[in-house]
Amino acid sequence: MNVKKELEVKAGTANGIYLNNIEIDPLTIKAIMINEVVPSDPLQDFYGIPDADYLKTTIPLLQGAGAEVTSIQDILQKGIYITNAVKTPKTEYAVDKSSIENSLPYLEAEISLFPNIKVIMLMGDVAKKAFNMITKKSAKKNAIPAVSTYKLRNSEIYYKGIRIMPSYIMTGKNILIEKSKAAMATEDIAAMLEIIR
Repeated sequence: MNVKKELEVKAGTANGIYLNNIEIDPLTIKAIMINEVVPSDPLQDFYGIPDADYLKTTIPLLQGAGAEVTSIQDILQKGIYITNAVKTPKTEYAVDKSSIENSLPYLEAEISLFPNIKVIMLMGDVAKKAFNMITKKSAKKNAIPAVSTYKLRNSEIYYKGIRIMPSYIMTGKNILIEKSKAAMATEDIAAMLEIIR
């Protein structure tokens, strides 16, 4: 299955929306990691060039959690699919609500592509917000309580039988500076790996 083609069928095509143009067997995916926002240069995204900026921080986090991975293909082979909540690059420092809303139909359709999901990791506040916007539509309430991520990390949150794990952003230069958040994200990823093993 080509992810981009499937999403365009389900949610339509739109200008400026960046979707993962990859071939994947949806049945092999057991975890989805949702990052915040696509980079301004698509080549720096998870499925871009082999040494893309997004992989420079993501691969070390996964390795720190015990996953033997050196590429996005290795990550996919472990049953982990990575995507971005917001499918358009940021224009300002913060991601505005309308950018999240415009990308929601794609994110929702994307999650639905994978029938064997055991865990959804929400890597950062934007991912958390986007996921809550999706769950509010069907369940009429947020799946993730409006509490700081560090207070939620050890809670077992489930939505439609899937374990939802709020964690910290896994891309960008900040993750390299904020050692405590990187350590917590690594612990969360290790917990996810244990669930999908």
